[in-house]
Amino acid sequence: MRLRSTRLLAALLMTCAAGLAQADDLVVVVSARSPIESLRPEQVAAIFLGQAPRFPNGAVATALDQPIGSDERNQFYLRVAGKTPALLKAHWSKMVFTGRGQPPRELAGSAAVRKAVADDPNLIGYIEREALDPTVRPVLLVR
Repeated sequence: MRLRSTRLLAALLMTCAAGLAQADDLVVVVSARSPIESLRPEQVAAIFLGQAPRFPNGAVATALDQPIGSDERNQFYLRVAGKTPALLKAHWSKMVFTGRGQPPRELAGSAAVRKAVADDPNLIGYIEREALDPTVRPVLLVR
């Protein structure tokens, strides 16, 4: 009986953890009017780190960020680029100092990023999965 209860509890915890993981999912989005259908994590990282100024089809790619210190931003860079906030700050300090780039413009949150991306096919951003709507197209699920 005790083993059965332990297994039941373990299954319940795993189900809850899976639900939490989905709630924490981020999606990289482009405008619904953009021809971009999907991107690989390394392509997204290159765009957001200022290493690739264009989408794979040659169109200009302009990244938009969530606010510094936000959980969305921290999770995005950790999961996609493997960078902690400190490493990201060091990366951009070097890029700016050497004249090789500027960090992405920051917007106030998922709703602001979604609205801006929806209005411009050259923009790319990341938002909470729950913030998706038909005005933007998800091109990468970030877990």
